Amino acid sequence: MPSFLWDCWPSLEIRAVLCAMGCIQSIGGKARVFREGITVIDVKASIDPVPTSIDESSSVVLRYRTPHFRASAQVVMPPIPRRETWIVGWIQACSHMEFYNQYGEQGMSSWELPDLQDGKIEAISDSDGVNYPWYGNTTETCTIVGPTRRDSKFIISMNDNFYPSVTWAVPVSESNVARLTNIYRDQSFTTWLVATNTSTNDMIILQTLRWRVQLSIEVDPSRPRGQRARLREPIAQDQPQILSKNEPIPPSALVKPNANDAQVLMWRPKYGQPLVVIPPKHR
Repeated sequence: MPSFLWDCWPSLEIRAVLCAMGCIQSIGGKARVFREGITVIDVKASIDPVPTSIDESSSVVLRYRTPHFRASAQVVMPPIPRRETWIVGWIQACSHMEFYNQYGEQGMSSWELPDLQDGKIEAISDSDGVNYPWYGNTTETCTIVGPTRRDSKFIISMNDNFYPSVTWAVPVSESNVARLTNIYRDQSFTTWLVATNTSTNDMIILQTLRWRVQLSIEVDPSRPRGQRARLREPIAQDQPQILSKNEPIPPSALVKPNANDAQVLMWRPKYGQPLVVIPPKHR
């Protein structure tokens, strides 16, 4: 397990990537010291200033790739006098999701998170599905195993984007005729920088970020592939917010299921009853 600067994500590499992107939101300058003497020197967050790319090469699906959300933080953990383990990393949850694919007058398919949509939970985990509650366990976390005799200084980073496939044809139809006319997506996320003592389960929130992805693609299925889709406003995404006051983490953001396992694909026809196309992986 990584325990010192050289074991965690190299700071020079992260800074080079972030400096090349532009539009970076940053809290730097005066270091902020939290409980247990944990110090956050710098936090950066951005969404790449490029438009969503669209791929029409497949005869079966339209694919699109959204710009990356990126976050990094430089943290200093003081010497740990006891035999205990700390993990510092990113936890992310989805707090809102609308994701519709319109097929003209026939209806629409919709990826849904039922518990979130019904208001049963405030947010749902966006963990990788293995390392709950963490977003990932490579560059996204750093583990410090005590006892240590000196400060551990490290940078942790994460990135996120969407690269889905949407069928040209109605998903519940046996026809291969393209009917897709519009794609709409609006998702909101909260991302926390957190330090956790695995021995005591003590959790310290170091920073809270918010970010959102909005997407609208207009499609003319009568045109040849390569000429069908057009990206509509907003072309560029709003940049993330680095909050001046931290927000608590909802309990549902720390446990199973994650968003990928809980989502269900519905077909909602203009006339008739909705159908489940793809059920949730987690029941």
